[in-house]
Amino acid sequence: MIEVKNICKSFDGNLVLDHVSCRMEAGKVNMIIGQSGSGKTVLMKSLIGLHTIDSGQILYDGRDLPSLNEKETRALRREMGMLFQGAALFDSMSVEENVRFPLDMFSDLSDEEKSQRVRYCLEHVNMPKHTFGLMPSEISGGQQKRVAIARAIVMNPKYLFCDEPNSGLDPKTSLIIDQLIHDITVEFGICTIVNSHDMNSIMEIGDHILFLKNGHEAWQGSKEDIFHAHNEDLDDFVFASQLYKKVKAAHQ
Repeated sequence: MIEVKNICKSFDGNLVLDHVSCRMEAGKVNMIIGQSGSGKTVLMKSLIGLHTIDSGQILYDGRDLPSLNEKETRALRREMGMLFQGAALFDSMSVEENVRFPLDMFSDLSDEEKSQRVRYCLEHVNMPKHTFGLMPSEISGGQQKRVAIARAIVMNPKYLFCDEPNSGLDPKTSLIIDQLIHDITVEFGICTIVNSHDMNSIMEIGDHILFLKNGHEAWQGSKEDIFHAHNEDLDDFVFASQLYKKVKAAHQ
């Protein structure tokens, strides 16, 4: 579980996060949503320690990230997995080598143990065995995201961060990736945090949703709660299209 307590973050005197608080639980997909400039990317970068917050607490199962020393911070980061927006696979490495990379960098496993773990993760994201030796350029965009997910979970993380996981994917593939993220989260009891503006993702897998507006915590709840939120800013964001206006009307 990650608890965010009244964190503030500013750049050059401009307050980007203004006393934001939330609770992100294990075994659930926790989503951060909001318009461009709302602060959601700054919040995610603050959660993983890329930004130093001005005040507040970020507690990882009771461990306050801003207060940890260098050794403790390194240990915590080994418990994190990261799925980048563009998959960010190494072009010069095969599928298998990409997934193995974190193990080579941060684990003491034997070569055979690493190979077994890599194969397990690739099979878990439904990558065909014949693709293991292929290069990223030889597989589809959806398969690249699957490989990136396999790499993100290969170290068996307690916390998984996903930055716009459906960016650049067609709607059908996006749904598959959403379901994969959800299934892995539940099966392994991971605390998953997803930064997204994809309405399909929000309505499909949003176990807990934090809506930011101008750096403020504007609303929190589940995907079911959205239909009864009575929050004008949230409605304007989530139900902006005519399609989703009809979905909300039908649901009510």
